[in-house]
Parts: sequence; C-alpha cells; structure tokens
Amino acid sequence: MHRLTLAAASIIVDEALARARQDGLQPMCVVVLDAGGHVLVTKREETASLLRPQIAAAKASGALGMGMGTRAIAQRAAQSPTFYNAVFAISDGGMAPSPGGVLIRNEAGEIIGAVGVSGDKPDADEAIALAGIAAAGLVADPGAAA
Repeated sequence: MHRLTLAAASIIVDEALARARQDGLQPMCVVVLDAGGHVLVTKREETASLLRPQIAAAKASGALGMGMGTRAIAQRAAQSPTFYNAVFAISDGGMAPSPGGVLIRNEAGEIIGAVGVSGDKPDADEAIALAGIAAAGLVADPGAAA
C-alpha cells in the first residue's frame, strides 16, 4: 500500500473504538489523517467530552508534522521546552505532546498517515491506536518505547 485508503482508515478507527470498549476505557475519539494531513475518518463516541476531536486531531497532525509519534514528541518537549513551545505556536495549536498520536507506515517503512486518539490516559490512547493500526495490517510507529 503506497497510500492510506479510506477502507484502511475505517478499520483503524473501528478497531480502536472496539478495543476501547473491550478494555473499559473512557469515551474516545479517533482521528485518522493521510500523509498530507487530510482527515480520512473521525469518530467520536457519543459521550466523549467536547474537545476530544480537536485533541485527537492535534496528536495525529503533530506526529505527521514532526515525523515522529507523540510519545517521542512529549519526551523531546520535556528536554527542549523553549523549542517545542515555539513549534506549538507555529502550528497554531496543531500539536498535542502526549502519547496517542501514532504514525502509520506501510510495509516499506514509508509514512502514509497518522492516527490520533483522545479520551483516556495517554498510554491507553496510544494502545488503542496501535491495535487499530495492527488490525489494518499496517505498521504503527509511536516514536519511542512505551
């Protein structure tokens, strides 16, 4: 697969949400972007809080914009807060430095998109993103060891 399809993005979102229900997580929102940063799928569970779509989108777009998962962005932001504060401003708030933004790679290792998840603790957000990407037969890249 050279690009992320709507069908694959739908699998990612549906599996992530199914995993969240299976694990008893808080209400979730999942956003999948293609490699150009365009939204392919957004789903927000009915009782997810107001800003979840924006947070999930910021996790996905931050991962794409920086070329690394948001776990790595969070680690780097902690070490270089001045630089990352500037990046957050430059992106007009389009980045959320918290685990749950995961790059999607194809079998050749090329970035073909990103998924952002928001609703529960960051590690849980990231875990369901990973499950969704795996269900679509793609390679998840959270950016650093969980």
